[in-house]
Amino acid sequence: MIELRRAGAKEFTAELDAVIATYTAAMRPPPEQLSGRQSIMRNHATFPDFACLFAETPSGQVVGFGYGFHGAPGQWWHDVVRRGLAERAGVGAAAAWFENALEIAEIHVHPDYQGKGIGRRLVLGLCEGRAERTAVLSTHDQPTAARHLYRRLGFIDLMGMFVFPGGYEHYAIVGSTLPLHAPD
Repeated sequence: MIELRRAGAKEFTAELDAVIATYTAAMRPPPEQLSGRQSIMRNHATFPDFACLFAETPSGQVVGFGYGFHGAPGQWWHDVVRRGLAERAGVGAAAAWFENALEIAEIHVHPDYQGKGIGRRLVLGLCEGRAERTAVLSTHDQPTAARHLYRRLGFIDLMGMFVFPGGYEHYAIVGSTLPLHAPD
């Protein structure tokens, strides 16, 4: 049975090796990106209202994780995506989604444990009890299991075919009001 364990910033950074191992298995990034990714994750742990959930085996092995924080001006993803949404849908739409948002930065499950509801539990757990009005995140703009999961949980597309500065991959920016109303 996979259990979820809440962790704060200190515990999260102490588990960064396990986090990166799970991230690597799930995303298969080029090896040269891993140190930068680890640095970004460490920095995210300093953001306001940071919260993490680990999905662990009975022996304590991390097989999934998710984390988020209160989005705020001055955070790279927040500023880039809010500006992009303002350009496409107007300043009012951007404000409605980003002025009081939980930004879900990462949700990853090791491939050996995917398809068992762990990702769903991580998203629901991260959103549960949050004070923010909305939850927002980015995901590959393809018909993936993650996109299907987010739709089932009530997330809607805010922007599609979004390319981050310096990148080339297309992302969908999705959002939901909180609390989530997950189907049974």
